[in-house]
Amino acid sequence: MNEVVAREAAKHLAEHDAVLRPVIAEKGLCTIRPNRDYYQELVDAIISQQLSVHAARAIEQRFRELFGGVFPTAEQILSKDVETLRSLGFSRAKAAYVLDLAQHVADGRVRFDHMDTLNNDEVITELTAVKGIGVWTAHMFLMFCMGRTDVLPVGDLGIRNGIRRLYGFEEAPTPQQITELALARGWHPYESVASWYVWQALDNAPAV
Repeated sequence: MNEVVAREAAKHLAEHDAVLRPVIAEKGLCTIRPNRDYYQELVDAIISQQLSVHAARAIEQRFRELFGGVFPTAEQILSKDVETLRSLGFSRAKAAYVLDLAQHVADGRVRFDHMDTLNNDEVITELTAVKGIGVWTAHMFLMFCMGRTDVLPVGDLGIRNGIRRLYGFEEAPTPQQITELALARGWHPYESVASWYVWQALDNAPAV
């Protein structure tokens, strides 16, 4: 997402959603910028699940050191076993997930060279076939790696809490309620950007 798109999104959302308008005025343009190293980002996303930033970085550093200080290919990862990855600080489950992703990449079930041609639902379907990658991770990948502007992460806790606070829900809204609110407030085709502003209103942007 370049500055032109971010500016168009801010203008669109400010015109359509009076609740987001002051947030947009305070926070400025959305700073989401795509990261095209899709494979590495997915591995890092699995490593980072339910860990502090500091702990995740320490494990990622040891992971690189295992392969001579560079990020390994899928085939290199597959040369290691669960116990080797556990020795770096991986949980047993995460070790299995990283190996499963590497296997999907190696045998072509996950192909990053064609992902830009897929729509959001197709990307989600391909990624969630990998153990350890759920819809939330797929949504974050679409937004922060691929730079897709129209993704609504309905299962994200920060989005649910932010919408509850900004829009006066008594409880955290359901995915269906979030979808309906986004439609009523005219967030399309900039649902990712609207979500970014909701996170910013909470000072709760995800570390992705």
